[in-house]
Amino acid sequence: MGSIEHMEAAGTVRIVSRRMVRPSSGGGTPPSEVIHLTPWDLRLLTIDHIQKGILLPKPPVGGKRLVDALASSLACALDRYCYFAGRLAVEELGDRTVTVALRCTGDGAELVHAAAPGVAVADLVGSVHTPSPVVTELADGVFVAVSMNHSVGDGTSFWEFFNAWSEIHRHRADVNGVITDNGLNKMKMVSTPAPVLARWFVETSPVPIPLPFSKLQHVLRRFELPPVREGFFTFSAASVKKLKARANAEMAGVATAPISSLQALLAHLWRAVCRARRLAPGQETFYAVIIGCRGRVRGIPPGYVGNAVVPGRAVCAAGEVLEKGLGWTAWQLNRAVASFDEAALRGFLERWVREPTFSFTGDLSSAAGGAGLETESSPRFDVFGNDFGWGRPVGVRSGLGDKTDGKATVFEGPERGGSMSLEVCLAPDALERLVADHEFMDAVTLPARV
Repeated sequence: MGSIEHMEAAGTVRIVSRRMVRPSSGGGTPPSEVIHLTPWDLRLLTIDHIQKGILLPKPPVGGKRLVDALASSLACALDRYCYFAGRLAVEELGDRTVTVALRCTGDGAELVHAAAPGVAVADLVGSVHTPSPVVTELADGVFVAVSMNHSVGDGTSFWEFFNAWSEIHRHRADVNGVITDNGLNKMKMVSTPAPVLARWFVETSPVPIPLPFSKLQHVLRRFELPPVREGFFTFSAASVKKLKARANAEMAGVATAPISSLQALLAHLWRAVCRARRLAPGQETFYAVIIGCRGRVRGIPPGYVGNAVVPGRAVCAAGEVLEKGLGWTAWQLNRAVASFDEAALRGFLERWVREPTFSFTGDLSSAAGGAGLETESSPRFDVFGNDFGWGRPVGVRSGLGDKTDGKATVFEGPERGGSMSLEVCLAPDALERLVADHEFMDAVTLPARV
């Protein structure tokens, strides 16, 4: 995990420094503590890290003073989330099975400082087209990002850690964003729930869970992904509300539960992508959505750190998506989510122990002839509240991991209050047609130059 993550970009990016940041006091957790992983965690060993970052205004100070301050607050955040400074450990048991656990070693998280003085914030957020990502100190801003192994935690854990880090920094820094002696004496008030590190297992699950491989490498795969282009589309709260009202009106008297704002927005995208891909009416298409289990399964406490998500999927013909309307399409997503009640989720976990399955990046581009979509993350995650002390974020972007045709990441919108943004990866020709689709773009708020 790193705080300022480096990825190649159109502008010149220079690595300035690297350092390992360790918890400042160990967080009260013995270094030898072992956290065994659940099926929710283990099935994600095979995909890339979560890579997300925020674009912030230019801080009052930069360079080493800024990075030293961020390192100090990061060390305090790692006190709270001590196992984010740990390491995954694989044990080969000799019976052709392996176990994987997280060891709270306190080895630390790598902090990378890089500079791209020729790149401005507007280069990244001033267009619906997303350039190759850049990070770090920009000409007029700074990009702060975190990369985290997905088997360690899901989006909820990721953003709660990010929220805690920014809040700790804000409380401990002076007006220039630099940690001061007085700031070091301030109580680290953090509004996010206290992290619960212990994993939750169904009662019938063995702990640890043996995986039926003699070596973990036997299940790890690397895919050569097809080229994609990215578009970043923001929908105002009013636009989302209008889509939701239209979807529910179309299904009045048919739907037995209300269609949510997110389901309406994703249905709007699904229909537009079917048009952009020029799918034949009989072509099967699907939309995979990541369903959160917090609140659906009793026993998962507030602040639970780890993965608590499962994949759900709505499947139908492209012609149905295009001909039956926004409401009908949104209803398919609604039903896919509703099918995962507590009994279904517990059944998923029990089956997984007996017959483990894993998530692979290549699944999305290869399934249904490349006619699928998948959305991860949530508009409920607090992205734009991550103020490190010199101003709210002006944008959010994800890294290069798992960028494949059909992946759409959802974020809360910059105006918050119900606005949403979608970061969409498609084949280059399909993305061009999506941007030219008036029905889709009529709901989009075009970016202003920053």
